[in-house]
Amino acid sequence: MSNTSYSFKENSHMKDIQGGEKKVMKKILSVALSTAMAFSMFASVAFGADAKLTPQQQFDALKAAGIVTGYPDGTAGLDKTITRAELATIIVKAIDLEPVPGVATYKDQNYSVNHWAAKYIEAATEAGILTGKDAVKQLFGPNDNLTVQELAVVLVKALKLEVPAETNNTATEWAKGYVQAALDKGLIESGINYQANATRAQVVVAAHAIYEANQVPTVASYEVSEAGKVVEFKLSNDEVVKVTLDEALAPNKETEVKFSHNGHDYTHKVTYVTTVAQKVDTVKADNLKEIVVTFDGTVDKASAEQKSNYKIKNVDVDSAKLSSDKTQVTLLLTQSGRSLENKDETTLTISNVKNEDGTVTFDTDVKFTPVDVTAPTVKEVVGLGTKAFKIVFSEPVQAADATLSSNYEIDGGTVGGSVTYVYPNTVIVNASLPVGEHTVAVSNVRDFSDLRIAPVDNKFDVAEDTAAPEIVSVETNDLEELTIKFNETIKDIEDIYVNTTSNGATSYDIKDDEVKVYLKDPMNYNENTVYVKGVRDYSDNKADRDAKVTPTLDTIRPTIIKNKVEKKDGDYIVTLTFSEKVRENDAKDLENYVLKNSDGKIADIDWIDSKGHPELAVDTDKIETDNQVKVNLGNDLGDNKEYTLEVSGIGDRAYVKNTMLPQSIKINTANLGDNTLERAWLSDNDNYLYLQFSTDLATSGTGSALIADKYAVVKNGKRYVYEGKVNIYNSDSVRLDARDFADDMKAVVNDTVEVHYVADKEGNIIKDGNDSSVLTKNIDAATSQFNIKVGESEAVSTEKVEVKFGAKINSYSRTGFKVNDQTPSSAELSSDKKTLILKFTGSNKLSEAGPYYLDIAEGAASDVFGNKVPKHENELLKDKIAPKKKDSSVAVGPGSVTDAVYFDFNMTEDIRVNQGAKYSAAFINDLFEVKVGDTKYTVLSVSANGSKLRVEVQGPFTAGERIRIEFKGGKGAITDNIPGDGNSVETFTANTTY
Repeated sequence: MSNTSYSFKENSHMKDIQGGEKKVMKKILSVALSTAMAFSMFASVAFGADAKLTPQQQFDALKAAGIVTGYPDGTAGLDKTITRAELATIIVKAIDLEPVPGVATYKDQNYSVNHWAAKYIEAATEAGILTGKDAVKQLFGPNDNLTVQELAVVLVKALKLEVPAETNNTATEWAKGYVQAALDKGLIESGINYQANATRAQVVVAAHAIYEANQVPTVASYEVSEAGKVVEFKLSNDEVVKVTLDEALAPNKETEVKFSHNGHDYTHKVTYVTTVAQKVDTVKADNLKEIVVTFDGTVDKASAEQKSNYKIKNVDVDSAKLSSDKTQVTLLLTQSGRSLENKDETTLTISNVKNEDGTVTFDTDVKFTPVDVTAPTVKEVVGLGTKAFKIVFSEPVQAADATLSSNYEIDGGTVGGSVTYVYPNTVIVNASLPVGEHTVAVSNVRDFSDLRIAPVDNKFDVAEDTAAPEIVSVETNDLEELTIKFNETIKDIEDIYVNTTSNGATSYDIKDDEVKVYLKDPMNYNENTVYVKGVRDYSDNKADRDAKVTPTLDTIRPTIIKNKVEKKDGDYIVTLTFSEKVRENDAKDLENYVLKNSDGKIADIDWIDSKGHPELAVDTDKIETDNQVKVNLGNDLGDNKEYTLEVSGIGDRAYVKNTMLPQSIKINTANLGDNTLERAWLSDNDNYLYLQFSTDLATSGTGSALIADKYAVVKNGKRYVYEGKVNIYNSDSVRLDARDFADDMKAVVNDTVEVHYVADKEGNIIKDGNDSSVLTKNIDAATSQFNIKVGESEAVSTEKVEVKFGAKINSYSRTGFKVNDQTPSSAELSSDKKTLILKFTGSNKLSEAGPYYLDIAEGAASDVFGNKVPKHENELLKDKIAPKKKDSSVAVGPGSVTDAVYFDFNMTEDIRVNQGAKYSAAFINDLFEVKVGDTKYTVLSVSANGSKLRVEVQGPFTAGERIRIEFKGGKGAITDNIPGDGNSVETFTANTTY
């Protein structure tokens, strides 16, 4: 049983009730009785013709509830009068007020705490329902008869009804408003003598209405809809309460749902019962060409049978077939492609498969182990008339064996005809046989794990076949493909076309009783006629057939199901794997990719244009085989940076293109070096060789880093395998004894170490940038690789400097680092521990203008092995600080031609305008927009002098006009003066008055 609770918001606050028991009302001011809705059900309760219960039936109901008792003879006495004490008792019980014992506030004769009705009179008085008849003498009149208008007053107070200002009744003046309120709610009859004594019948009818209104309706039933997001509760009074949950119910799991209605709080246990799939149950392979994926419920046919939604490394899926109950998908691998490896754990990637109501999309990796230990058997033998018969095997079999006629004997003799193989598990034996029972013996047929069928005799019947094949169904997945199913095995077809002969089949594939057809042109969206000319079975019965079909369009959008970031030859490459084949032109369109930095802005780096689009071509070499494209983002991303690549506009290959919804790919450039064996060095005494990797290592399984012969040293072209003990020195490092290599060779500095097939802690074999599982590294002295990467360390902003190291840092001293003699305010290590981020805040900020120089004190940082960073002085940092507009001032003056005006802006550092072959004057001018209101003005020139930027504009302008100047930005067009491309000036806007 679940202890989960779901709550429902009502009236802007959340009710939270434990248990679900009925709340006993302590005061008449309870919410239930204060709502007009509660009494609308009882309008004209007893006095109208539509009353459901008679006064006697209402009395019986109140008696059963313990509210009234009747006379000793058992009668109700409905025609008799009623006293004020009796009324107090009935009202208190009807509304479930708590009696007040031991109190007697009235001074009537014979009234005390022992009076039979005292505790009810006091409770009604305390709740403000009844008051005394004489306030001065403090008299209640418990034995006095009750008039109809007095009854009306009690009812109106008990029910908190609004007393109307206008009345139309004959009650006494003081009671007119109360009587009108009771009349309006149908609680008393109209047109009677309101000054007369009230009868017990009148009190019973009113009390029954109050009692019914005070009962909390229970949940009678419920229905769950909108995939568990909405629950409709039907209450015992036939009201329906629709509850929309903040979080959808977990399928097939009992859950408590809390909600409020008419002032009552409810907690009810609900189970969202669904037969649609919520998870992948199992993945199994009992043979090496078929995989059975079983879901825990039903899945969507279109997406489940999209073969591109299933991926297995090194093997190709030929087809995906959904079972009739929609819970199982059988994946058939291609005939000519590789088979599964028997008893070798394999990963199936499932993506973009939806459950039947579309509420869950499966994107998951499932590991399974194919186990084929059973030889194939003959599943069935079917006679195809008197000229052929069909043998269906229990699993896919190899064509080379299946087509050998010598592997079949009929009635003790050899087969006289040919054998046709139909992948994966069917053969057609062409042999003339008389009508009657026959026996076929099958031998030497192998499955794809080389298990041979056991010789066995199979009986089958041959009957005369004189009827040509009939079309059973036609299915489509797109406008250019269709599958025709016949009522028997098909031998051949003369022609197939749709609607007209001009739209014939470019090809078709006959598999037993199904024909897959690929059309020259697309079908119509509405009904089409499929013509099959000369369809023939194996008894040579031939006919022309036709059938109607309305295409089911492919409406599934492609998605990116996997992405991988690598660094190859200095460039950062993002490999995107799509859920299906996509259009190559779309994939190559650079405008479909936008790169943004960690702040969500367009990345201002080389090989990315001003709109964020890559400038290097997209590689689509594997778009056909693996649904993959490789996006080259250039070499300027930098290590240990975070970016977002936004991908959109790429469509699938359906005739009516389905275009992907925009997807964002997170890119982290940490640990993307070309070699994941990062360092190899000898200890100071040269006795130990340390190897440090970029990731934590596996210590068990086939990829274990503890296996000695995975390591070797290469010296003068000869390999020396390690024969000593491997010690895990750190989670990402191993230590080898340099003296324990074969032939008593000792590893020394400048030798090369080789590492073969070592895995990370997830079990994935570590590979270098060339996808090789053999990692190599030169052996160095302890500190030789432990220097900063001067060319890559950079001043990112006036508040941040990133110092890059060639190895992982374990500890550091902030005060041991200085930039331009400024000590950082704080420092922190990056996630890969190879970048130290120095932060400068407040008065400690760096200057806007470079250059920037780094100093590191001796031993200011060290690695986990105790190797210390050597001293560094005046190391020039890469300046990545972009110049920007320094202040709001704008100098205005006359331009170089008539009516021209210049605008000067102060920048934070010296700048240059890079006008030339790459950036023309027109291009640079267009980077600025000058407007007065909606009127745009022409920019004549842009120039720089030191830190001053001048923009000259063609006027004329009028005195007092408000002018807006916007620099829209342009990568590389206007930069600072650092060598190379420089940092582009940040966008800005300025406003001035002419």
